[in-house]
Amino acid sequence: MSDRAVQDDVIRALADAPYRASAAWRCRALADPERVERFARFLARHFYYERIVHFFKYSRALARVTGRRPEAVLRQPGFDALLPAVVLGSRASARAVCRLVVDHVRASDPAVPYQDDLLRYEEAMMVVEAGPRVWPETVTGTSPEVVAGTALLELDYDLPQVLGRLLQSWTSPPEAPRQRTTVLVARSRHGRVAVARADGVVASVVQLADGTRTMDDLARAAGLRPGELEATLQGLTEIGAVRFSTGS
Repeated sequence: MSDRAVQDDVIRALADAPYRASAAWRCRALADPERVERFARFLARHFYYERIVHFFKYSRALARVTGRRPEAVLRQPGFDALLPAVVLGSRASARAVCRLVVDHVRASDPAVPYQDDLLRYEEAMMVVEAGPRVWPETVTGTSPEVVAGTALLELDYDLPQVLGRLLQSWTSPPEAPRQRTTVLVARSRHGRVAVARADGVVASVVQLADGTRTMDDLARAAGLRPGELEATLQGLTEIGAVRFSTGS
């Protein structure tokens, strides 16, 4: 095995707890198990600290009234209990960590009425950002399909109107209009997470684009003219919500 292969194996062991516990890794005896485990847990806390602070920044700003900082979960037993199954960067691990954060931050008597919407929004951002970092260089095929991980959220409040104000100076939490709002959360092929308001047309296309329908089939199912569908798909493709497959 080359030096590069050994290096890659060590990196995998540090990031992938199930692999680190496997016989395949342990029989290699490449490093002291206790030291590897301590360093791996240090990396996991650092990795998720950065993501929690970034994606739960709005709840973090509200900590002045809730008293609950999202990143506090990293020092709690629940996070330690996750570590034997954590794979850094995986969507499953991101979802598990998010559930800890949401359960910690959510209050039975919330300081802001839109807290549940906000937590769902922040959780979706962090989960969408996770997952494999492999994208095709070119888009081929004729059947639109929603990219794995893309989230369509139905909110009770118009969060986009309040998010920016939450990060500014305030004495009382800013209010958000109580208005049904749909937002789309997607990740581009370059790893950038984007959020966009979604109208009925966008929501319909996202729900129907399953990779089995051709453009004509999708237009008929969504009740759209070809030009409308093409314009919608162009925008969805640009933010990473939709790609094209060869169909079934």
